Amino acid sequence: MSNAAIATPTPTPPRERLLAAASDLFYRQGIRAVGVEAIAEAAGTNKMTLYRHFASKDELVAEYLRRLAAGSNAIWDELEERHPGSPCAQLDAWLEEMAGHLADTDERGCALANAAVELPEKNHPARPVIEEFKKEQRARLAALCRGAGLSQPELVADELFLILEGARVSSQSIGPGGPACSFVRMGRALIEAHSAPHRNDSAGSRE
Repeated sequence: MSNAAIATPTPTPPRERLLAAASDLFYRQGIRAVGVEAIAEAAGTNKMTLYRHFASKDELVAEYLRRLAAGSNAIWDELEERHPGSPCAQLDAWLEEMAGHLADTDERGCALANAAVELPEKNHPARPVIEEFKKEQRARLAALCRGAGLSQPELVADELFLILEGARVSSQSIGPGGPACSFVRMGRALIEAHSAPHRNDSAGSRE
């Protein structure tokens, strides 16, 4: 039997514990409802340590959302890896991916959209994080729509974006079995309506 000492796990740094605790509490209970005492307690530390890492609760909120945005943005790279060089397939995979989130009854919708409702103050440090994320999501959709050769790609991106936002609200208000369950079908119908074959067929019918 080896006498080598068993390595002990490296403890999670306080900053990471605080962010993990805040992420869970903010998402489950709401940003306004959660105080710094509850976050510090859940992280196994204290308020003094929290304020050493974050100047204020508002700064902690901004970092929480920044982390979420970075994780959500990674989906675009994953779609490209799964369907390299095929914007059409990436768009369809995006629809399926979003539908999975809509059907998850353990989720409370988009954390950044929820934060936008809770934090209407334009000077809140989290507002630029939210707005930049949403603009980036819309821009990514527009790029895929252009790459897929859809007519009016900017309009299609806006419509897909709004359908998703509406589906998220509907899923929270009346459950995933309501209109939100039609998200993929609606998205595919919209994409098909702007696809090249459809445009050609329509043009021929008018001649």
